[in-house]
Amino acid sequence: MDRKITKKFSKIELVLTDVDGVLTDGGRYYSESGELLKKFHTRDGMGVNILLRNKIKTVIITKEKSKIVKKWAKNMNVEKVFDGIKIKEDMLDSVCKEFKVKSSQVAYIGDDVNDMGLLKIIGLSACPKDSTQIIKKEVDYVCENKGGNAAFREIVDKIIISKYPKQ
Repeated sequence: MDRKITKKFSKIELVLTDVDGVLTDGGRYYSESGELLKKFHTRDGMGVNILLRNKIKTVIITKEKSKIVKKWAKNMNVEKVFDGIKIKEDMLDSVCKEFKVKSSQVAYIGDDVNDMGLLKIIGLSACPKDSTQIIKKEVDYVCENKGGNAAFREIVDKIIISKYPKQ
């Protein structure tokens, strides 16, 4: 990783993430009564808690409205879930004010075109390995891991190593 990207990782004080395609593999399991299951990687949940131990909060911003996401977020100590958000970049100012950070101190992990606006205006942009090509071309960092396969944790590890290289 080059110095410029390492410096961006080292400035992060808040991590925003999408859900489907980032924390999950993007698959949805439906029954006759609607969405039934989503699969999350345990390392991503540990990543949220590693960040929290280092005074960095995690916030979910997703277009979907899902009780499953809210339950997972609560169990994993995610600070806040903004769901039903169609234009994610419109949330940045209020998120920065609420968490007392500058946009340059915010990371966002997204995987598809509805994430593009937010990815372009924050301090560190990242995406899983299996994101769309248009997103991969725009972000600061493309993960080695796929969505739902500890891509979030990969970003967490890079933030922590960049902020605390001697630990």
